[in-house]
Amino acid sequence: MGTVPGDLADNRPGDAIRRKLRELQPNPVLRLLGRWLPHSSTRSWWDGLTGERVTGRRLDALRRHGWHTLHAVQWPSGADVDHLAIGPAGVFAVNSKRHRGKTVWYGDRAITVNRTPTRHVVISRSEARRVSRVLSRACGYPVPVRPVIAVVHSAKLTVKGTDPPVLVLDAARIDRVLSGLPATLTPRQVAHVYAVARSPRTWTG
Repeated sequence: MGTVPGDLADNRPGDAIRRKLRELQPNPVLRLLGRWLPHSSTRSWWDGLTGERVTGRRLDALRRHGWHTLHAVQWPSGADVDHLAIGPAGVFAVNSKRHRGKTVWYGDRAITVNRTPTRHVVISRSEARRVSRVLSRACGYPVPVRPVIAVVHSAKLTVKGTDPPVLVLDAARIDRVLSGLPATLTPRQVAHVYAVARSPRTWTG
């Protein structure tokens, strides 16, 4: 458990979506039914929750490698950062995208899902820049943040390009990839950034 009220370390993967589901359907029985009904108004939210839970479990496995993870980091607007991973290789803002049974292709600048263009890359880069500004201001020194998209349950994921602006990974291997990246932060820096990031006050400005 966290050490102060509101400690973001207490958040579970998908907590922001759980709040949204309760808002959309207060009745717990009907809310659960929406998970299985194909035309339910909450079905896409349930898919998102599954994706964040899958990604969150893999990211939490990084802890044995000296990493810290936070989930459902909420902005004052009500939007949230799905996951933050803070470790020796740096700080990563991770966005979970569940595309069950679909073909996902990532070129240098864009992601398509079953050949349909998405705004995943643009949104992910913007989010990482915002997180970097917030953490840099709160820490008192520059904190680069790399955007990551974790693709969950796709039929096929193809990544092209040698230096993509966003790291796009199958969620099932995200912990192995991040833990294998070269170190850029000392253990003391990791601990400090994590201490700042887990405080709700950091994100309310």
